[in-house]
Amino acid sequence: MPLSAGEKLGPYEILAPIGAGGMGEVWKARDTRLNRIVAIKRLKGDHTARFEQEAHAIAALNHPHICQIYDVGPDYLVMEYLEGQPAQGPLRADEAVRLAVQIASALEEAHGHGILHRDLKPANILVTAKGSAKLLDFGLAKLTTDSDADATKTTEGAVAGTPAYMAPEQAEGKPLDERSDVFSFGAVLYEMLSGQRAFAGNSTAQVLCAVLRDDPEPLQAPAELQRIVGRCLAKQPRDRFQSAKELKTALEQVSAKPSQQQPSIAVLPFANMGGDKENEYFSDGLAEEIINFLAQIPGLKVIARTSAFAFRGKSEDIRKIADTLGVATILEGSVRRSGNRLRVTAQLIDAADGSHLWSQRYDREMADLFDLQDEIAQAIASALQVKLSGTQAPLQQYKPSLPAYEALLKARHYTYSGRPDLLPRVKECYEQAIALDSKFALAHCEYGNYFFGLAFLGALPANQALPLSRSQAQKALELDPSLPEGHAMLGAVAAYLEYDWKEAERRFRLAMARDPVPVFVRLCYASIYLFLTGRPAEALQQLDLALQEDPLNLLLRPNRAACLAAVGRDEEAAAAYREILELNPAMAHAHEVLAYRHASRGDLDQALAHCEKAYALAPLSNVIGMLAGLLKRTGEAQRAEELLQKLQPRDAFGAPRGLAVYHWVLREFDASADWIERAIDQHDPSYCCGTGSEGSYAPLRAGQA
Repeated sequence: MPLSAGEKLGPYEILAPIGAGGMGEVWKARDTRLNRIVAIKRLKGDHTARFEQEAHAIAALNHPHICQIYDVGPDYLVMEYLEGQPAQGPLRADEAVRLAVQIASALEEAHGHGILHRDLKPANILVTAKGSAKLLDFGLAKLTTDSDADATKTTEGAVAGTPAYMAPEQAEGKPLDERSDVFSFGAVLYEMLSGQRAFAGNSTAQVLCAVLRDDPEPLQAPAELQRIVGRCLAKQPRDRFQSAKELKTALEQVSAKPSQQQPSIAVLPFANMGGDKENEYFSDGLAEEIINFLAQIPGLKVIARTSAFAFRGKSEDIRKIADTLGVATILEGSVRRSGNRLRVTAQLIDAADGSHLWSQRYDREMADLFDLQDEIAQAIASALQVKLSGTQAPLQQYKPSLPAYEALLKARHYTYSGRPDLLPRVKECYEQAIALDSKFALAHCEYGNYFFGLAFLGALPANQALPLSRSQAQKALELDPSLPEGHAMLGAVAAYLEYDWKEAERRFRLAMARDPVPVFVRLCYASIYLFLTGRPAEALQQLDLALQEDPLNLLLRPNRAACLAAVGRDEEAAAAYREILELNPAMAHAHEVLAYRHASRGDLDQALAHCEKAYALAPLSNVIGMLAGLLKRTGEAQRAEELLQKLQPRDAFGAPRGLAVYHWVLREFDASADWIERAIDQHDPSYCCGTGSEGSYAPLRAGQA
């Protein structure tokens, strides 16, 4: 008989279902004797022997990275209750190694007790909010002292395990040993590093065929990790690591070594030597295109524009810049434009000693601009002794007309200025780029993002702005069906305008499929899809990957801080917001969130101080609402009323978000919830799924200021 919430199972009160499988179902429960939350796995069907086997397997093990067993009932197991996410990638190499050492240690413990897991896969490895790996589900575990046939199969000769992670001998129903778990471990580690399965197929037969015959796609990872994964996935057991202990030792050696210097580069903004500040957009654009080209080179770490350009106009030492950005080389240069003639100088500098690795001067016609960008990038690749993927791999294969390209560069330049008064110029430049070259897919896509930004700012109602974003993204994808930014934009529109999470997921998967993944796409996937669908730990992983490429990006950092808060790492979240303000004291959003944090803890003086700063920097409706609420609570009712007048009429786009915050600050939570519903009815991105705390909706507004 199925369980239900509130039912008692011995001394355990059933709270909620967690999941179900072929042999049992798992429930969250409370131990009424110890007032402790536990997980109960209850037998389903005729699997008594298997159930007893799992109980004996787990009971024999006592290890920090193996789920603990607390009790055994007549048809149920009582286990440690864990919260977290399956071990999924892509992860940074150091993070993957850290977790891999923990998993290998758990396997070593199990194998030391003569127990094979036999179903090692990401779903059976939970990564807790504190970043610790826990090995779960010993339902297929067998003692190595059992008969060979019994150690390999379930009933009626059916092969046990999950096809994509089975060792070849397991897929063939042959005897298993520790090296079979090592193979499965290799498939898991491959997926943690790449985000893709080592063995894929459209059917179980295709997957098993790949396991038996095929090698996985080459892994983009440090050479030592490639070797470890390759050895784990050897088809013949004799060619693998012969024990989990040997595997763990190899992984520990990788984590203990200072990482070999990966080729890495930051391209600083090129100096505009023409004397005309209006031409700065052009020198910036040249540097940005070189960044985009270099980003296509496998094995080369390239810092994104946002972080590299953070040093514009600063007389910082090259070594300090390189240390801040985590790179070994710096490219700097200058551009002088005179009519249709260009003079570009570039020099590649070794950050360790300041020496020049390469330098060159180019005199070209404007008509040769695209070839010049490629030529400089290829020269840098040669100087760094890295190889291009193919003969050429620019970010976009289509070469727009030069006038259209210049218009796009101007639009970006005005956008990056962060000045709201230049928004009309941004719109004008995007429209000009499209008019000059209607086949320019990236211009359509960036124009769509412009409308998306207007909705976030509250400058244009979402039901007007988001359809315009969708229209431009669709046009972009008609011209370039694989454009990641286009799919990401449609995913965002599906989420915010239609609350269609299946379509959002489909679009974001398409956006993430092309390598390398643009930082903007990874940001959208993390903050719009993963975070809003209740997967903040996975969102945090994606944001950490993006920050490797763009460590000073002030859109990534607030989203990461919000994810830290959402997974319960509150002190780290607060420290992250303070760090943002150290990087940019004028970051209104960080002041706003810190105001929320202080207000929620009753520290109204600190909340008011941060909120006043946020209001002075970006007087958006949500900030107006919070400031009005704080003023009313601290006795300044007249000023509070004056501010509330700025949220009139109350049905105007953006006003409900401000009124929701206002009532939240006053602890009038029913009224706040009513206004949140109205904001959702407006499809306001700031409150698409918000509840009024920094952990629930901060990512949605990170780009406002």
